[in-house]
Amino acid sequence: MRHAILGAGGVGGLIAGALARAGADVLLLLRPETLARYPGRLRVESVVLGDFAVDIATASTLDRAVDVLWVTPKATQLDGALELVPSERVDGAVVVPLLNGIDHVALLRDRYERVLAGAIRVESERVEPGLVRQKSPFAYVTFAPGPRRAEIAEELRAAGFEVAFAADEPTLLWEKLAFLAPLALATTAHGGSVGVIQADEDWNLRLVGCHEEAVAVSLAEGASLDAQKLRRQFLGFSGGEMRTSMQKDHDAGRPLELDAIGGPIVRGGRRHGIPTPATDELVRLVEARLSSAAPSTAPGTRAQRTV
Repeated sequence: MRHAILGAGGVGGLIAGALARAGADVLLLLRPETLARYPGRLRVESVVLGDFAVDIATASTLDRAVDVLWVTPKATQLDGALELVPSERVDGAVVVPLLNGIDHVALLRDRYERVLAGAIRVESERVEPGLVRQKSPFAYVTFAPGPRRAEIAEELRAAGFEVAFAADEPTLLWEKLAFLAPLALATTAHGGSVGVIQADEDWNLRLVGCHEEAVAVSLAEGASLDAQKLRRQFLGFSGGEMRTSMQKDHDAGRPLELDAIGGPIVRGGRRHGIPTPATDELVRLVEARLSSAAPSTAPGTRAQRTV
């Protein structure tokens, strides 16, 4: 299959490098300013895939027919990134988003004919142009039902990823968000690692409260989550020194995926009459940190995803 990767950050770079190493036809789509800094060869340092370097074709807009378009930028960068892939050029390709949140899938369906919703769990960052570092002991992708799912999954497995299938789209998206949102919001609001949050009684109450609110909203939104099983997994997760992507973005002065991650829980709670006090408080605390932060840290060059 022919693949185009939109978003050259930690996730996009990892997907591009792995597919190219496995022999797939890969095109990396970069903004002109990013393309000018790209060294022409992508290096990957990965706990799961090993260390390797591959040559990957690049372009500043989709200029050829492809079978799969992977959409991997952060939610805050999505609108700008989509300018590189006009709908008439995507044609019949399957669009596979691997973003945080819920709302991006509907946005992409308004623009493109064939969308296969996906979710990825991995810690990966673009250290500099042309270098991606993947640090987690897992690289796990799940797909909802959709066009060419089996073929795409087969190529991703051949590239070294663990792949699974979800029963339906709401379950796929909300299961990830119910795990991600509490960690991202709490670590960013507090400033400490996941382990620090879990060890503090008050902050852990906020963490667990946000998780339970996300699960309640997800069920009202039509997800088929096993709430008790997910809660056991969440409570049994030991974060240690892990720092979330939103937390890293805050510390580097980059825009936060606050609306993409916290917004679906808050808005869904309002729609269904479900109180979300823990999530509301964490969002307010993140906003307070943003408003009080001095503009002393200029945005860096790293594009990081911990998902």
